[in-house]
Amino acid sequence: MNLPLFISLRYLFAKKSHNVVNLVSYISLTGVTLGTAALIVVMSVFNGFEQLTASLYGTFDPPLKVVPSEGKTFAVDSLQILEIARLPGVQSVAVTLEENVLIKYNDRQALATMKGVDSVYERLTPLHDAMFGGTFALHYEGQPTAVAGYDISAKLGMFSLRFEEPMLFYVPRRGAKVSIANPGEALDVMPVYPAGIFAVEQSFDSKYVFVPLDFAEQLLDYSNRASALEIITDSPSAAETLKPKVQRITGNETMVKTRYEQNAALYRMMKSEKAAIYLIVLFVTVILSFNVLSSLLLLIIEKKKDLATLRSLGAPAKLSRRIFVAEGMLISLSGMLAGVLLGTALSLLQQHFGLVKLPGGSFIIDAYPVQVQWTDVLIVILSVSLIGYLASRIAASRVLSSEILGIE
Repeated sequence: MNLPLFISLRYLFAKKSHNVVNLVSYISLTGVTLGTAALIVVMSVFNGFEQLTASLYGTFDPPLKVVPSEGKTFAVDSLQILEIARLPGVQSVAVTLEENVLIKYNDRQALATMKGVDSVYERLTPLHDAMFGGTFALHYEGQPTAVAGYDISAKLGMFSLRFEEPMLFYVPRRGAKVSIANPGEALDVMPVYPAGIFAVEQSFDSKYVFVPLDFAEQLLDYSNRASALEIITDSPSAAETLKPKVQRITGNETMVKTRYEQNAALYRMMKSEKAAIYLIVLFVTVILSFNVLSSLLLLIIEKKKDLATLRSLGAPAKLSRRIFVAEGMLISLSGMLAGVLLGTALSLLQQHFGLVKLPGGSFIIDAYPVQVQWTDVLIVILSVSLIGYLASRIAASRVLSSEILGIE
């Protein structure tokens, strides 16, 4: 066995002559353990919230979305849609048309984004599993119906879920001039009965009302125009491969965006927050790890006679330094291993059993979301090991001096 490692193991497990040395060693070990566990738990919680956000936005944002390069709409080419649908890895292509509208229900009003969708979207949307009341059905007995977000429904007073009155959709008439005497003449209005209410997340629930595509086209006086083509792929990884192929088909008048690009600012913010929190907790771990300095200092003072004996036998100062670097690393690695086990265990328990609940209740989840990613665990292991090594090197180089050891 390596001599410095052998001696450091003996020092680690041997009983010290002064209890304070044992106490400081335990404090050092506990500090590294808690810092490591905190790093894993914090990163796992951020992973959980990131996955939750991605799943929520995935309810609305398709893996690939074709949008106009300029303006709000672009011309729909059925041949292009058919060509896209035939690409390997594409499940479906849906046509959507969006516009801001004023909605009136009984004596209440609300601003919303009307989203007209075709039969493909209506059939395959994940919103079927996110209904608060009613059903996601945009036709009833041959007549168009609407599905509104929970917050919009609350503003309109749609509490009974019986939907006995129609919703009135108002939009400015294209090319119409506003008359001061009768401003209502510049508005187009169409009625549609509600069929259901969805509840996903506030930013969506307070914005969208879904209607059939032909209803939206009639209200907006559009023909063969779309705000977007929403493409569902076989797997999320297929989106990057399909993006250039779809862009070639649709041409320069459109842009093809992946799910990440559709919400690039949001995902960048989440990654920046995760990195910032990681650095903050890592800094706390650095401070806790420097308890190893105190532990090594006390141990060196206690072992002055042993070191003097080694010097008398001809051992170089480098050997003494390597002994205490190994001692510091053993303390750090022991704490790191215990912290990894503790942090991973706590995260997995929360991930599978939801022990810590979110306050106030939620329509989506009732416990803090957690997801353990083994790449994060590896990053924590490498980070804490590096911190422990640097702390041990500093301690060994600073305290092994003739002033402390009393050796010339």
